[in-house]
Amino acid sequence: MKRFLNRLLPKSWRSDMVVIPVIRLHGTIMPGGGQFRPSLSLASTAGPIEKAFSFDAPVVAISINSPGGSPVQSRLIFRRIRDLATEKNKKVLVFVEDVAASGGYMIAIAGDEIFADPSSIVGSIGVVSASFGFPELLKKIGVERRVHTAGQNKAVLDPFKPEKKEDIERLKALQLDVHETFIDLVKDRRGPKLKDDSDLFTGLFWTGKKGLELGLVDALGDMRSVLKTRFGPKTQLKLITAPRGLFGWFGSSRAGFSAPEIAAAAASSVIDAAEERALWARFGL
Repeated sequence: MKRFLNRLLPKSWRSDMVVIPVIRLHGTIMPGGGQFRPSLSLASTAGPIEKAFSFDAPVVAISINSPGGSPVQSRLIFRRIRDLATEKNKKVLVFVEDVAASGGYMIAIAGDEIFADPSSIVGSIGVVSASFGFPELLKKIGVERRVHTAGQNKAVLDPFKPEKKEDIERLKALQLDVHETFIDLVKDRRGPKLKDDSDLFTGLFWTGKKGLELGLVDALGDMRSVLKTRFGPKTQLKLITAPRGLFGWFGSSRAGFSAPEIAAAAASSVIDAAEERALWARFGL
């Protein structure tokens, strides 16, 4: 509406300032999230995404800095962006900062154009599952593991029991299904832009400069420079954020926390932090 009214004014009165809504999708991608350690998920990003698409602006800009995480949440965020882009008839410009890999890259391909820094990390189009095994530790400390199930496959890949060949094969079959979905999504979005390279879908990752050669990104550049070049020097960037509670985006609306709740949240945060650190470390960050 603002743009329409602006066109009705005499040229000398018109404002050539363009306001571009910006969404920052930074962090690991995991369901849920907590007061002490927020993460990217559809629940945490839906509000800012919908608000950004409500602006009377020519495009929506998205800044991504994520090593990946949950393939489900990645695809849900991707889908929400594309659905709104179609519904609102808006172009989406994605800008990669340090890394858009694995699930981070899945979200990035929601953009009609993808920009990256020459030293950004992009790609890692694959699926990984990681865990630890402690069967020998239990023997050393004299602890007996007791698991009772209804269903012979209910306790597959128990970290306190030796791995079974059939369990690993089942896990790999699941990974292949998820990997195929990822590949199909990349091919659908990037299509003829992709270079015919045998390593493209092996889980390898590259710099933004090499990603440009492979067709994973469209150009090299940063958000502010690209948007001001495209829409004029008076272009303003409007950061769209979710409401912050006492503990950040995911703050509770409750008046307080009990000691057990705080202790449980802190313990959970330590585990989440270890998983997050492992994801970032894969890319040397």
